Amino acid sequence: MTESRRRQGRPRDTSIDERALGATRELLVRRGFDATTIQAVAEHSGVHASAIYRRWPSRIELIEEATFSGLSPLSVRPTGDLRRDVRRFVRAYLAAFNAPAARAAAAGLLAHHQASGRPRPPEMYVRVSARPQFREILRAAPPGSVDPAVDPDDVFDMLLGAVLTRTLLFAVTTRQRPLERTVDMVLRMLRPLDSGEAADSGDSGA
Repeated sequence: MTESRRRQGRPRDTSIDERALGATRELLVRRGFDATTIQAVAEHSGVHASAIYRRWPSRIELIEEATFSGLSPLSVRPTGDLRRDVRRFVRAYLAAFNAPAARAAAAGLLAHHQASGRPRPPEMYVRVSARPQFREILRAAPPGSVDPAVDPDDVFDMLLGAVLTRTLLFAVTTRQRPLERTVDMVLRMLRPLDSGEAADSGDSGA
């Protein structure tokens, strides 16, 4: 009797998440951000809309997870070699933003959050920004290779701007420079100033 009761009830369909997320990515690429609605995802995936809503409160959360889930965490473990780690990080970050679905969704997501004015949940900031992974790379760097006066968030903001320019504005700006140029830019911002540069910096701020 006990065994028969355990077998009663409908088992949870563990493929629902994958089907819905996959359909979301396909719709973003084929039809665009505005057309990727919960109803469209339901029809494309064969998953009932109510099952999608139980997992994602709105299409925005669904699109964010479908397009940026790969950023949390990035598969870049610090090795202590700052140039190598920054290069691997930048390459992985660019690949995540440059995926077709992410590129199709990024502008719409940015516009939505700017218009809504509502704070985003902390886990979404971590997923999209990957700031914690960047800080781990800096902490693993050899002593003296990173200026302690430099704010890692300031450097990361500059890096994020470079990534967004290369991915979102690739059709507008024709400045597709080699990846190594971006890596060099980041390292220059991180490295400690020598005595001459420090003196010049002090004079310019007077």
